[in-house]
Amino acid sequence: MWRITVDHTCIGSGSCTGIAPDRFELDEVKGKAFPVSRDVAPDDEAVLDALASCPMEAISVIDLETGEPVEI
Repeated sequence: MWRITVDHTCIGSGSCTGIAPDRFELDEVKGKAFPVSRDVAPDDEAVLDALASCPMEAISVIDLETGEPVEI
């Protein structure tokens, strides 16, 4: 299982929501992205694509089994 987080550096560019709309949404009030569900199945390509596309590198994905960051 992976855990997705989006930190405070998010600028709400929407790249993650465009790439993985089932995984990320934009908060209209705060103008920042957030994960729809914090925990996702491992090897979710859409999550990895969103991670790679974030211009602020605000998305983090942690492997809950190892506690290590998932690298792209």
